Amino acid sequence: MNYRHAFHAGNFADVFKHALITRILVYLRRKETPFRYIDTHAGTGVTDLRSEAANRTGEWQDGVARLAGATFSPEVAALLKPYLDAVGPLPESGRPVVYPGSPRIAQGLLRRQDRATLCELHPDDARALERNMGRDNRLRILHEDGYRALRGLVPPPERRGLVLIDPPFESRDEFAAMAESLILARRKWETGIFALWYPVKEMRAVSQFVGGLKAEGIPRILRFELCVEAIRTEGPLSATGLIVVNPPYVLEAEGRAILRELSPLLSRGPGAEVFVEQVSGE
Repeated sequence: MNYRHAFHAGNFADVFKHALITRILVYLRRKETPFRYIDTHAGTGVTDLRSEAANRTGEWQDGVARLAGATFSPEVAALLKPYLDAVGPLPESGRPVVYPGSPRIAQGLLRRQDRATLCELHPDDARALERNMGRDNRLRILHEDGYRALRGLVPPPERRGLVLIDPPFESRDEFAAMAESLILARRKWETGIFALWYPVKEMRAVSQFVGGLKAEGIPRILRFELCVEAIRTEGPLSATGLIVVNPPYVLEAEGRAILRELSPLLSRGPGAEVFVEQVSGE
């Protein structure tokens, strides 16, 4: 598997992930006290959908493009507004000039008192990230392995915030690396919110990953998954998930509402479904 951001920008997994991440950031803004956003695999920040990488796959056509002209219930329209504002106007084709990655979405929601730390190991992507994010004294960009860097980044001075672990899954042991990183970081910052994105190719691997986190005794874990067609081990990605540790109390209800309306919009065929589970906690 290889889910390096540039090749999959704006696909259904991005729409799913970014809609939920945006809701967490909106929740953190409810209190006046500052928060910290930490991204362990930041990528380039934004992706030009006219680029060779984006055009090679064209996955945005089954993702963000399907939001063009879509009608949502008033409740879901309000929940999606911060995400759609970050994406910007969608032409008839549904292809914005650029698609915002998690760093750009977070940057747009940071207030003056908030801060973000963005980690990116890939040299070309790290340089692009610096260019794309511009001069912003609220941001700190690290050209480091995000898993290793995270150990020294938590707990942040703000004591409130979100860590997004969103690796490209280039390694066979990525699930294990994610779990280890979460467990070590959470020991140092038990009150932090952690969101872990993953592709769903083999349910056994996902079940072992989720089961391992539960076995660690982590008290509050919420799991979201979206299938746009029957899960398969070969071919294009058809299902994706997000684990949230210490989720905001509103996230389960908001996520269910959002995914209930996104699912038919993003469906590619039989087997499309939404799965939401409280892995542990109330």
